[in-house]
Amino acid sequence: MKKMIWRLTISAVLFVSALIIGNEQVKLALFIVNYIIIGADVVKRALKNILRGNVFDENFLMTIASIGAFLINEAPEGVAVMLFYQVGEMFQSYAVGQSRNSIVSLMDIRPDYANVKVGDELVKTDPDDVKIGDTIVVKAGEKVPLDGKVVEGISMVDTSALTGESVPREVTVGSDLLSGCININGVLTAEITKEYEESTVSKILDLVESASSRKSHSEQFITKFARYYTPLVVIVAAILAIVPPLVIEGAKFGDWVYRALAFLVVSCPCALVISVPLSFFGGIGCASKKGILIKGSNYLEALAQTEIVVFDKTGTLTKGIFKVQEVHGEGISEDELIKLAAYTESYSNHPISISLKNAYGKDIDNDKISDVQEIPGHGVSATMDGKRVLAGNNKLMKQNNISYYEGELVGTVVHVAIDDKYAGYILISDEIKEDAADAIRMLKQSNIMQMIMLTGDDKAVGEKVAKELGMDKVYAELLPVDKVEKLEELIKSKSSKGKLVFVGDGINDAPVLARADIGIAMGGLGSDAAIEAADIIIMTDEPSKISTAIKISRKTLKIAYENIVFAIGVKIIILVLSAMGLATMWAAVFADVGVAIIAILNSFRALNDKNIH
Repeated sequence: MKKMIWRLTISAVLFVSALIIGNEQVKLALFIVNYIIIGADVVKRALKNILRGNVFDENFLMTIASIGAFLINEAPEGVAVMLFYQVGEMFQSYAVGQSRNSIVSLMDIRPDYANVKVGDELVKTDPDDVKIGDTIVVKAGEKVPLDGKVVEGISMVDTSALTGESVPREVTVGSDLLSGCININGVLTAEITKEYEESTVSKILDLVESASSRKSHSEQFITKFARYYTPLVVIVAAILAIVPPLVIEGAKFGDWVYRALAFLVVSCPCALVISVPLSFFGGIGCASKKGILIKGSNYLEALAQTEIVVFDKTGTLTKGIFKVQEVHGEGISEDELIKLAAYTESYSNHPISISLKNAYGKDIDNDKISDVQEIPGHGVSATMDGKRVLAGNNKLMKQNNISYYEGELVGTVVHVAIDDKYAGYILISDEIKEDAADAIRMLKQSNIMQMIMLTGDDKAVGEKVAKELGMDKVYAELLPVDKVEKLEELIKSKSSKGKLVFVGDGINDAPVLARADIGIAMGGLGSDAAIEAADIIIMTDEPSKISTAIKISRKTLKIAYENIVFAIGVKIIILVLSAMGLATMWAAVFADVGVAIIAILNSFRALNDKNIH
């Protein structure tokens, strides 16, 4: 950038000097020297591209127009074309740099090393070489290099680079430690749970680096437009220079060549080619600052047409932290009932299973458990001390023809049976996330037509949560395959241009996330499968960020359309005026470089997140 500024400064000084000097030979010499200084690289790129078969680009147009100006004794305008073109290029470089910085700032989370504990010593090791099960030490001020679990120490960690949250989080023994965080004060010892390639920091960097490869429809349109538009205007310019002097009496060849050259300068599509992708790049950068990772411009663009938002319940609208609220045994003590349920569910990592194990609060002897069978959407069957134990919902009881308590209970009910005899129930409930109600309210303010909840939970629980949040519809007691079928029905109910968004976090949400027009995963606590299947990831686990993402999408799309309409509109007007001989080369330069700079400056607005919440 400094080198470019120096070149532009020297060129501007020479340009003004040449205009002031009266001697025509010195004037021409200064213009030629100036042209070499400011335009040689453009001419060189044009020649290289011609040799590669890529003739019709902005370098070719600028070269032909500027050299042509010299040939018809319009040297000042020939230099001006290159000078102002380079000014536009400088603005482009700066704009791209600013937009890229908003995303590339994430690259600062890439760890340089890991302090691996080997005996009593710490060995600085490349994160790629650290294995699962290794123990690392993270000192105050250091980046966490890999995902792990804290085994010693207590500290505050800065997760802002990952989640956009400015408030540090406390981690203690047993806490999950995400790579990319910065340890603020204490010393932490952690056991590695994922290799670097599978770690949070690696996945985020992969997403960021590949985001620009998935182009929006608007960007694809501009690419195709430029591909056909540029050769067409070159042909029209050639006709404009050659045909009129041959057919119009008294027409001067030099005048029509001048018009054709001005026509060529105006025709350069760089305002569109630069500003539209830049708008989307800025939008993705703005979202990343809010803790929203968008995998490509196509998803950012599609989000603006959202009509229906479908939510999973557990872990998405609720915290996914289940607690045992009530234990009711029939012919068995409460402690024994909890023990049976905890043992039966001991092999599962489902939130319900974890809450049962937490309620039991003792070590589980796996030797006492055998023949464990997980029945999707129903529960678990296992053999304990020679007895067949069933723990699950009412579907599991019905499937095994067991009479169970059917009173109204609001929450998740785990029924337990021993050797096909009912032994009682355990009531477990989940908490709604603090900002879930705000998320629904904000989506309604954004004119989203429907908010729908799909859950595998009990109907009473699903309806209670949906009513509290103000959802439009709720479909409960759904198996994973039922969610996909229901989503197919909902997709048919939207308009042809409208989009359906599904928001989920669990591993069983991956098929639905993949099937939706746009899949949004709650990434902070979500499963790897959900993050892989999703198109957008909310790193903070806040449902309210969905509305924020939609606002960013709509703002970005508005800016991109403004640039398209403005650039094409001005160019058409000046092209017509150039063909008619009513526009000079200076007007042509404005229509090219001026329009490009204005469009680029407008694209900067996509980065601004001050009024987006």
